[in-house]
Amino acid sequence: MDLVQNFGDFDALGLAELVRRRQVSPAELLATAIARLDAVEPRLNAVAMRHDDLARTEIARGLPDGPFAGVPFLLKDITMLADTTVTYGSSAFADNVADHSSTLVERYKAAGLVIFGKTSTPELGLNITTEPRLGGAARNPWNLAHSTGGSSGGSAAAVAARVIPLAHATDGGGSIRIPASCCGLFGMKPTRGRMPMGPDVLEGWAGMSTSHCVSLSVRDSAALLDATHGPEPGSPVRIAPPERPYLEEVGRDVGRLRIGFCTRHPGGLSTDPEVAQAVSELAAWLDRQGHDVSDVMPDFVGKAGDSQMKIIAANVEAALRAREAKLGRALGPDDLEIVTMAVRAMAASVSAPDYISAVTTMHTFGRQAEVFFDDFDVLMVPTLSLPPLELGRLNMMSADVAGYMKLSGHYAPWTAMFNMSGQPAMSMPLAWNKAGLPLGVMFAARAGAEGMLYRLAAMLEREKPWSGRKPPVCA
Repeated sequence: MDLVQNFGDFDALGLAELVRRRQVSPAELLATAIARLDAVEPRLNAVAMRHDDLARTEIARGLPDGPFAGVPFLLKDITMLADTTVTYGSSAFADNVADHSSTLVERYKAAGLVIFGKTSTPELGLNITTEPRLGGAARNPWNLAHSTGGSSGGSAAAVAARVIPLAHATDGGGSIRIPASCCGLFGMKPTRGRMPMGPDVLEGWAGMSTSHCVSLSVRDSAALLDATHGPEPGSPVRIAPPERPYLEEVGRDVGRLRIGFCTRHPGGLSTDPEVAQAVSELAAWLDRQGHDVSDVMPDFVGKAGDSQMKIIAANVEAALRAREAKLGRALGPDDLEIVTMAVRAMAASVSAPDYISAVTTMHTFGRQAEVFFDDFDVLMVPTLSLPPLELGRLNMMSADVAGYMKLSGHYAPWTAMFNMSGQPAMSMPLAWNKAGLPLGVMFAARAGAEGMLYRLAAMLEREKPWSGRKPPVCA
């Protein structure tokens, strides 16, 4: 077979099957992925650093016989890979070298994935676009003048451009789902406690942050979650394991669902007409398929934003103090972007009782959201209220921090709610606007319901396929 020509037509499980049948070797897959990255990277700027030689060494040593054995893979530059630099998209960490790998990375390796680089992220993962001062903006393969989303924007750009079929992503306020929406991909944020976060920090942002991937196919996401989920020593949250492997949910009958949908902005601001139309038309289609579909505005929305910012600010401050201690000096404007410095300033006003109150509010919010799902199986909303923004609109070097925060809230009002509540939520690439930009639709469900979401996702993927639609910049 002409691997170079056909590589982009396979998902990750498809590539692994080629390796298993000895139709291609892991070395050939890696060489092809490297060539594809070289072909598009000058335009996309999606990858912060390369580990080509490290990947070749891993293959030479022999790979585990995991479900993704031999499949090339990219990590987001926010995760520990032993003996490599991890910058978190920040000049403050430009020379930060990991002396060990994270639990998740070890599970990726055990699954047979071959890590050959790290993808771009905004500073400390704080932005919902990927435009760090360190390294510059990642560009959307659907239109290079537009954002990839954030904070896993580099991963999304690489997958959308068919460099590889799936890549690592993290999500503390929408950072899996937002880039998936912007780049026309599938992205699942798992339930709080589903994924390992250690060994260094066992709970990111008081439990709001988690990890998984962005992918071309639903089944890749399901299979990767099978390979990586579950507690680790010291996990502060342990949830019941799934009823069956997530991969087995793909293709199972979804049944008749109670679906609540909303196109209105929860803050009373505008929703782009094409975005609203995409959700409304999908709701009508689901109704015709026999599901119980209702227009609803959940009563828990808009009640926890202030607490969320206190939690994030306090956690950012703790991380930066630890970095200062390691460097033996204070961090300043040469190290940190303007918005990051503003977040530090917010943290200065958060007392210990304030932080405890914010975490308590977060858990109360989670309870309120869970009660909503007594009446509905799924909530369906726009992943983003606007199409992918032009680059520069959300600039963390802007002196207008208030304007930056206002636009962020207008652009992505829904995603962070489910980081607060801890429930699973996924973005699906089910529409494109007239300008040719992807518009994601988000589905959320009660805690632990990833299996049901994968059943729904697989049905929508089958009935409204997207994998054949490729961006103008494509390997």
